[in-house]
Amino acid sequence: MSIAGALAGITVVDLSRVLGGPYATQILGDHGADVLKVEPPQGDETRAWGPPFRDGSSAYFAGVNRNKRGLVLDLKTQAARETLLGLLAGADVLVENFRTGTLEGWGLGELTARFPRLIHCRVSGFGADGPLGGLPGYDAAVQALTGLMTINGAAGGEPVRLGVPAVDMTSGMNAAIGILLALHERERSGRGQFVDITLFDSALAILHPHAANLLGGGATPGRSGNAHPNIAPYETFPTARGELFLAVGNDGQFAKLDAMLGSALAADARFVTNPARVANRPALREALVALLAGHEAEPLAARLMAGGVPAAPVLDVAQALAHSHTAHREMIVPGDFPSIASPVKLSRTPATYRLPPPGRRL
Repeated sequence: MSIAGALAGITVVDLSRVLGGPYATQILGDHGADVLKVEPPQGDETRAWGPPFRDGSSAYFAGVNRNKRGLVLDLKTQAARETLLGLLAGADVLVENFRTGTLEGWGLGELTARFPRLIHCRVSGFGADGPLGGLPGYDAAVQALTGLMTINGAAGGEPVRLGVPAVDMTSGMNAAIGILLALHERERSGRGQFVDITLFDSALAILHPHAANLLGGGATPGRSGNAHPNIAPYETFPTARGELFLAVGNDGQFAKLDAMLGSALAADARFVTNPARVANRPALREALVALLAGHEAEPLAARLMAGGVPAAPVLDVAQALAHSHTAHREMIVPGDFPSIASPVKLSRTPATYRLPPPGRRL
């Protein structure tokens, strides 16, 4: 018995390439939308972002393009543009990431005026106007521009790019959120609207708590390795076997940690409250390193978690994907194009994985 997804009946035309837009449309497709991915004759450039490759396309491309049907259109031609207009006449959503003026140059501007119920979402680097309006934006460059690199990395070291394309992925999630908001509002008004998502805005929006600290009167944040600027202990510690991350978020958790380690740190005035622990972070770290030296990360993390103290061993990606809880949460979609499953779990209308990524028919 097939289950209709939460977005069954919604038709999406996806003109986007690379990551932010395709990730947004994959989210919609996973939850039942009919997504038509329209590629130019040369294809989405991420098809060549590898190795690894399978069936002529990269794993990178496959990871964000499932649950989509494929079509090739050369929108530089009038015939292709007419085909696109025909598709949009029956569509609910258009997602694209063309540079400002591209669609207008092809005579495809003002689409929400031409199709009053259409929700038109553009994912761009910086938006259409302003000091950086219309300029190209890629994840890593936007990380550099918005300060993300300066808060990532070891204290005293060089700025470091986040190891995942967090700006692109967050922009894709924001695009999906914006589209869903617009679809909901359309139920009231009967009208579509333009959804404007930029990598720049998305990057600034995830600068928490560093931006909040600065705007609240703090100093310009810098790099602190794995340590949290507002909480202690909240960082990685060495053990006799493996690295352990302690994520102690309140005084009660610290008292539990202290008791489970058999120490008396929670009675020390320097460590009684979180502000005191942050102020005395070096002394706290020194004491904890000594206490943890006789433990192994994995069994200790399991014991701490069972006792109410957030902690985890530091695993590599292969270990994380092989973890028993990954299987329990059904977070890997098997098949010819294995991928990470939808993290959005709905009780009645769960995500489904109906279509592999569009084949390379270019």
